[in-house]
Amino acid sequence: MKNIAVLGLGKIGRLAAELLHNSGFTVTGIDKEAPKGDLPFAFKTLDLSSATDVVEEFGKQDAVLSCLPFQLNIALAQAAHDAGVHYFDLTEDVPTTNAIIEMSKTAKSLMAPQCGLAPGFIGIVGANLISQFDDCRVCKMRVGALPQHPTGLMGYAFNWSPEGVVNEYLNDCEVLENGERKWVSPMEWVEDVYIDGMKLEAFTTSGGLGTMCETYQGSVANIDYKTMRYPGHVQQMNFFFHELLMRDRREEAGEILINAKPPVQDDVVYVHASAEGHINGRLERREFVRGFRPIEVAGQQRTAIAWTTAGSVVAIIEMVRDGKLPNSGFLKQEDISLDDFLAMPTGSLYAG
Repeated sequence: MKNIAVLGLGKIGRLAAELLHNSGFTVTGIDKEAPKGDLPFAFKTLDLSSATDVVEEFGKQDAVLSCLPFQLNIALAQAAHDAGVHYFDLTEDVPTTNAIIEMSKTAKSLMAPQCGLAPGFIGIVGANLISQFDDCRVCKMRVGALPQHPTGLMGYAFNWSPEGVVNEYLNDCEVLENGERKWVSPMEWVEDVYIDGMKLEAFTTSGGLGTMCETYQGSVANIDYKTMRYPGHVQQMNFFFHELLMRDRREEAGEILINAKPPVQDDVVYVHASAEGHINGRLERREFVRGFRPIEVAGQQRTAIAWTTAGSVVAIIEMVRDGKLPNSGFLKQEDISLDDFLAMPTGSLYAG
């Protein structure tokens, strides 16, 4: 795998393309218009809604990475499948992933959605924790992408796609509870979480587990994923979506939220994963807790959400190139070794 097209050159897509370029890939960035500034890789404008143009371009590549909104990814994954090239994306959308799973059954290449932060890196961490036990009774995974200096009752800034956040807040969430796969409502099961003495609240959101419930049913009784926010956030969002009925106007809801709480540069990504079970007959608890902040990557200061999301998918692509992961079928995040991930040039960013 040498040639790769990166679709969508927003903050995360452009950083992913730069990281892939720095890792030795021949990168072609593709978007509807050229981004500002010089690019260290080739760029093309392309109508990604034209199936003929997309398949023709994909045929020149060994792999494609979609950093576009989730609603575009099924068609792009199908084009990659038809062209016989590897496919990667960052989607958290469950129906999109299910469609790609079906494609993977006849794929000659690797189909790897959900390669971002959550789903993505958090699943790699959770699987690593589970593997440390002789029998694991529970695994809990929490991620929060937050402003370092919150203001207002919501205490939030939309550094991530508003469409993606709205999707996570309104779609049902899969869990394992007492050995059964269940679907539960979003923005429920609210709990307190403390990281370095800072109080956060965690609540159910959609898509963060990827395929883990299916994988671990029968071996782990309880698995769930929650988003972390500053205290009071979930009450405000429940009011916005349910009492004001914005759940029925998703696109408008996203526009209102991004206008009210635009992105910030000083952000932080908290990762809190824990598992409990028996090791040599003794009940134990293992944790992975980190706070990732903006750092300089590829010559520029990058927000925490940008580098943790882009870095995750790039490290996975590096692993495929280096033969540490399969090159066909469907890739589950829980099948990725955390040690191998952290040993990759880009994965090493998470070890700091």
